[in-house]
Amino acid sequence: MADKGRPQPANRGGGFKKHDDYMTPKYAWENIQQFIPKDKVIWEAFYGDGDSGKYLKELGFNVIHDEVDFFENDLGDIIVSNPPFSKSKEVMKRIKELDKPFILILPSQKINTSYMREYFKGDKKLQIIIPRKRIHFLKLVDGVVPDDWKSACAFDCFYYCYNMNLPNDITWLE
Repeated sequence: MADKGRPQPANRGGGFKKHDDYMTPKYAWENIQQFIPKDKVIWEAFYGDGDSGKYLKELGFNVIHDEVDFFENDLGDIIVSNPPFSKSKEVMKRIKELDKPFILILPSQKINTSYMREYFKGDKKLQIIIPRKRIHFLKLVDGVVPDDWKSACAFDCFYYCYNMNLPNDITWLE
């Protein structure tokens, strides 16, 4: 049922279908590989097209990257992933419950959400790595790159890090 008090989005060509399948390019992991511990088992917790786990393995990491439900499993020593942005609140709640180190790619504006404040306010273990440039994800719709997809991303992302013991609370990549 539509909320009569708010303007509704325009019907774009028969309807708007939301997709949350944006795949991580290899360079996104190459940019931060020096911050990922080599002696830990990484859980790439969100499968996507499977390439993200493959990229981390190619960089020399020991990676678990299986198509399992993140909310029902607890694998590896550290989580390194690009979760579905539409599920950020649920992911952050679960990840805080797991209380294991993580590096997650999320939109920069997530730092201003009430749930991030609730879960991490005053927590000295949360740190941020800021990329030099925007990460340009590969969009999939029903497992296929749309014909009209342009790989330019319209928003900035950070690497949100927890219990990673980085040298600075905010790290700016060169």
